[in-house]
Amino acid sequence: MIAAFSVTPLGIGEDVGEAVAAAVKVVRESGLPNRTDAMFTSIEGDWDEVMPVIKRAIDAVKAYSGRVSTVIKIDDREGVTGGLTTKLESLERHLAG
Repeated sequence: MIAAFSVTPLGIGEDVGEAVAAAVKVVRESGLPNRTDAMFTSIEGDWDEVMPVIKRAIDAVKAYSGRVSTVIKIDDREGVTGGLTTKLESLERHLAG
């Protein structure tokens, strides 16, 4: 599965970069395939691997604020691995064609 998620601390002002960096660090240290862009971090693995990492990322942000907003979108497709890469490769092929 691929889970795209964002975790935002509430009530600490506009500059949330340090708190978000703490969450991304958790994801990167997980060893699971991942990608971060300006809005979301995507992580790939099975349910029992991915969801605990997301929880730890949320907990990392909670160290900065007692209230966080979390958005999660999941593409759960059995038998598919490498989706973070293959989905983008497919898109690029279509754009080039």
